[in-house]
Amino acid sequence: MRLKLVPDNTNWDFFGRLPLTLGFSGLLFVASIVAFFVLGLNFGIDFRGGTTIRTESSVAVDVGDYRKALQPLELGDVSISEVFDPNFRPDQHVAMVRIQAQGDEESITPETIQAVETALQSIDPGITFPSVESVGPKVSGELVMTAIYSVLAAIGAVLVYIWLRFEWQFAVGAVVALVHDVIITIGLFSVLQIQFDLATIAALLTIVGYSLNDTVVVFDRVRENLRRYKVMALKEVLNLSINETMSRTVMTSGTTLIALIALLALGGDVIRGFVFAMTFGIIIGTYSSVFVASAILLKLGVKRDWSKPDGEAGTQFANVDA
Repeated sequence: MRLKLVPDNTNWDFFGRLPLTLGFSGLLFVASIVAFFVLGLNFGIDFRGGTTIRTESSVAVDVGDYRKALQPLELGDVSISEVFDPNFRPDQHVAMVRIQAQGDEESITPETIQAVETALQSIDPGITFPSVESVGPKVSGELVMTAIYSVLAAIGAVLVYIWLRFEWQFAVGAVVALVHDVIITIGLFSVLQIQFDLATIAALLTIVGYSLNDTVVVFDRVRENLRRYKVMALKEVLNLSINETMSRTVMTSGTTLIALIALLALGGDVIRGFVFAMTFGIIIGTYSSVFVASAILLKLGVKRDWSKPDGEAGTQFANVDA
């Protein structure tokens, strides 16, 4: 017996309340922009600057114990991660302790560094500190700009790809959906004041790829159905195409969310921001591929040119593999 998450005869009308769904998306979009400018983001050390202390010990690193030892110092944002390297000796355990900049200082003071080292030595007398490095405001500013350029470059590449593979109306719908996903995810980080660092940027780029993949699957089916049902209204073609791909959408999004929720609950503080961004991004990306990208396509309309062979429907680049 084959498991069916979505019945074969599913016939939901995804555009029956189009003003409501687009209005909801527009409200979230505007609210996210307002939250960003009013509340700002809780930047991590990567973007705000700080000091990184490298530790080395013959005893296995316990991130929880390290965090408890440093908590009384009230240093603000402290990130602790174990370093793995196949070249390390069996008794060589290395960790990186990153501490946010204190006040207007580019790096923490020698007294604070000494206090950190003393606190860690209290739980592991044999621990050593091979290096101490600082990330200043200039480097942090460069990382912020690099992150912005990375997201914009990804969205721009999507615009070109969809334009070549389909028609320009499809490209506009896909890019609007991607911008919608990224802005609303950033807005949620702003409202909840979850730490925003380079791992979060990686999550945003992953969301762009995931949302694009979901949108392309729907658009591929739309293009097939536009040729199959030559006189069917565009709204009906879009509804049919989304219903036909619904089983795939539920399966891929559902299985991905199961893994992400497990990581969110059990993964710990180090990856929580990344996993939270991914979890919310999967949800909002699935929503936007149906209620934003397809809705924009419905509003713009699609030119049906039946003089072209099936394999070249859309543009001369329609055969480009996904």
